[in-house]
Parts: sequence; C-alpha cells; structure tokens
Amino acid sequence: MGLPIFTMNPTRIITSIAAALLGSLVCSRAEAPPAAGKNAVALFDGKTLAGWEGDTKLWRAENGEIHGGSLTEQLDHNDFIATKAEYGNFILRLKIKLTGTGFVNSGIQMRSVRVPNSTEMSGYQCDYGDPTWWGCIYDESRRNRVMAQSDMKSLDPVIKRNDWNEYVIRADGPRVTTWINGVQGVDYFEADPKIARSGKIGVQVHAGGKVLVQVKDI
Repeated sequence: MGLPIFTMNPTRIITSIAAALLGSLVCSRAEAPPAAGKNAVALFDGKTLAGWEGDTKLWRAENGEIHGGSLTEQLDHNDFIATKAEYGNFILRLKIKLTGTGFVNSGIQMRSVRVPNSTEMSGYQCDYGDPTWWGCIYDESRRNRVMAQSDMKSLDPVIKRNDWNEYVIRADGPRVTTWINGVQGVDYFEADPKIARSGKIGVQVHAGGKVLVQVKDI
C-alpha cells in the first residue's frame, strides 16, 4: 500500500563519525525521490496557520508562505512551528528558503513532540544549512547527535543557497530517507525499536543568528 503524501545548539560538535552514523543504513545506490502523488494533502492553506501552532511573534503566514524568525533580531533560543496533528508513515514534500547572518540553520522536525516547559521539540530533524547539515538527520533534544550524515559531494552541486529548495522526506517504518532538489541526502534505518514512529511535523528557526526561514507548498 502506498504511503500517504503531504505536500541545536548554535554549534554542534560531532565527536565521532562512527557514533554519528550508528544505526544508519547506507545504501549502495541512491534512489530518486518518489513522484508527487495525485492525492496529496496540503498541510498549509497558504493564508493562515490553521492546523499549526507556534509563537505568533516569530511565526506568521505571508504571501502564501510560512515565515519564521527575523533578519533584524537575533534569536536566543531555538523555536518551532508544528502541526497540531501527528503523522506516522508519510511522504512530505515542501519548498524551503533560508537566509540570514550569524549561525544560519533550520530543519524539518518529524515524528516529534513538544518538550514541556520549553520552546524545543524532541525527535528527528531533517536538517538544513551550511556547512554540512543539508539533508542529514539530527536527533533534536533526544539523543542530540547526527544519526546519519548526508553526502555533501552529491548534494552541494544542486543546493541553491539563499533561494528555494525542494525537500522531500519519506518516513516508512524504521526507515527515513531525505532528498534535496532530487538528490538523496540520507537513507537511515532506526535500529532502536523504542524510538517513536509517529509525532508532529515542524519547522525550526535556530538560535544564534538573524535568520528567516520560509516554507511553502507543504
């Protein structure tokens, strides 16, 4: 049966490549992203934040896009906008643009939860930003490490910095695969059966910079 389709700290230190790749499945051949489905369900209506929740001082709907953060004010904490609903197995397709100065980073949370009494979310983050975060999987506020590092030699030629990029994420049981502009980032297999396989989808604006993240066509 096909899957339903839906259209950090300021400095992270990776102490061990072996540890960072623990549990990941590196396929011998990268695959193309799944084609857009005719029955895709829009998660953003392009006009309001209906179906989403977050700090309205940081997140707003503008020009058919969700905007988060600011290019004039530095954020001192990570912040997220998240779906009110939870999702398990799915294909998520969206366009994302990231601009700013300082530490410029964002990412797409999936199978995640809000951390009580905090602005954080806990769960998988399909990361996004320089120098090597594009398309990798970071375990945000849980194991706090990179679970699968993307192949930047393959991704770098297709990344449009300071412009729109298409991000596709497939969650299928213990397997999570990412693509940016049609090029595979990681193909990760979760070895720990205790890790949640459903949760909220979210967008991050990262602390440490004057950053604006924009997403559309979700």
